[in-house]
Amino acid sequence: MAKNDVTKSAKDKAKKAVAASPKKKGGLRRWFKELKSEMKKVVWPTRKKVINNTGIVMGVMAFTGLFLFAVDSGLGYAIQQILKIGK
Repeated sequence: MAKNDVTKSAKDKAKKAVAASPKKKGGLRRWFKELKSEMKKVVWPTRKKVINNTGIVMGVMAFTGLFLFAVDSGLGYAIQQILKIGK
């Protein structure tokens, strides 16, 4: 059996599988109805909780930035000192 025959056979099987699967009725209208019902189930955080979480995120970002700055500066200084040894 040639390689081309195998690929055609695989493509035919894939097309038949897609054609055999039933399409869902309702389309876009159904999707929006389901979306609306799911959005009603969402528990939204309070304003106070959002502000608190934002403060935590900003604090962690500031700490991480300062930590990375310190590590970068320290390693830069160490590399400069190592390179001075060879002169």
